Amino acid sequence: MSTPRFLDLPPGVRRTDLPTPFGTVAALSAVPAAGGCELQPAVLVPGYTGSKEDFIALLQTLAQAGRSVTAIDLPGQYESPGLADPLLYTLDGLGAAVAEVVVALDQGPVHLAGHSFGGLVCRDTVLAGQVPLISLTLMSSGPAAVGGARATDARNLAAVLGDRPTGERLREVWTQHLDALARGKGVPDEIYAFLRDRMLANDPYALTRMADTLVSAPDRTLELAATGLPTLVLYGEDDDAWPPEVQAAMAKDLGARRVVVPGATHSPNVEAPETTAGALTAFWNASETPERTA
Repeated sequence: MSTPRFLDLPPGVRRTDLPTPFGTVAALSAVPAAGGCELQPAVLVPGYTGSKEDFIALLQTLAQAGRSVTAIDLPGQYESPGLADPLLYTLDGLGAAVAEVVVALDQGPVHLAGHSFGGLVCRDTVLAGQVPLISLTLMSSGPAAVGGARATDARNLAAVLGDRPTGERLREVWTQHLDALARGKGVPDEIYAFLRDRMLANDPYALTRMADTLVSAPDRTLELAATGLPTLVLYGEDDDAWPPEVQAAMAKDLGARRVVVPGATHSPNVEAPETTAGALTAFWNASETPERTA
């Protein structure tokens, strides 16, 4: 679970709702404080149990480079309502939902970046080939299902929610299993309150279905490499989800640019926002060739 650096929206960042065929998608958007959006836009997708707020510390810096930047909650996450059909909480279903966000923004080709589980979702958006994209960033995201402690946590959460999860059951899970963990982070009261409110606002079906997807995702690295889309693999040097060596090997197989963020673990967007924003901007700028943005 990521912890936003702060919750107050910076100047130039606004909360908005995007209507899509999958339902309303909640978003935070930023534009340059001065001047126009001369560069191509970007869309940021959070990980499992995350939200658009995980990118708050990046938005201003990314926008100031001269582009519109939008961070979203996936359907069923935090402020985005859940899907009418729970069976759509799959990588291809959520990837299609991200594609519809690109359509709803109506800003032309975009840079797509996904954190953790969001990277797996964005990969499916790319492979479906339904919307124009300039580049893909896989941020602390691996080639296939997550393993280790992260997989255990996801399986445990799905198990305690049960086969017919409800909001009431989710609240019980928070009280019995997650509250102490959140308090143990030693974060300020307002951050603790946000973490609690965000978890309880999730669609319980989304949590269970996304957990199943996270621990069973196939490796589609070769398919992604075949698209030829410029790709950045960015992760913390001490990532505790997908091991750094696994992400390094994926970057090699993709022929991707690779950035390792010093001192960061699984959320360089939170732990080292300036370094992360600088790497994203440099990669996005380099990817904007005439043939890519036409």
